[in-house]
Amino acid sequence: MKLLKDTARFFLALALGAAPFAALAAEDKKMDDSALMQPVKSVLDDYLNIQAELAKDSLKGVDEHASAISKAVKGDDMKMLSPDVAKQAETLAQAKDLKAARAAFKPLSASLVKYLADNKAGVGTYHEAWCPMVKASWLQTGTAIKNPYMGKQMLSCGELKSPAARRRNRLAGRFAGRGWQHFLCLNAHLQMLRL
Repeated sequence: MKLLKDTARFFLALALGAAPFAALAAEDKKMDDSALMQPVKSVLDDYLNIQAELAKDSLKGVDEHASAISKAVKGDDMKMLSPDVAKQAETLAQAKDLKAARAAFKPLSASLVKYLADNKAGVGTYHEAWCPMVKASWLQTGTAIKNPYMGKQMLSCGELKSPAARRRNRLAGRFAGRGWQHFLCLNAHLQMLRL
């Protein structure tokens, strides 16, 4: 009987103690939802299309998607995204080759990564990935690395930066730490130089 009472008290204390945390989680969810409303959602959709094309060593539609990003940011009355995002997208839209497009993609990626981090938005949907070879981040929706900076030559070079993604990778049996991924990227890079 004493054990039953103690167990009941424990669960009551646990439930009461968890209530403030549930309120915080609900507040974070509200912030997440408002930070991902239009035009941010369409900007991220266009951005992901660009990321996918660059990962395939393609410029197909990159200029249209980059122009759409610029137009969405400029037309946003609430000014959710920095005007720098529009300028960065315009630079990307004017890129004439993969090298220029990838160079222009870096600051755009940095701005969108910062926006999501500052607003605690997109957690679990958008994953920040990092390429140690070009020392730049990008956003993607899947957990399998699709490197837009290295393309087909080193498509899987990089690592996910979020702790949750790293845990998922470890559970999937992959080395998510920088050491093993960096070794594979460096090895692939050296192979390219030998050609």
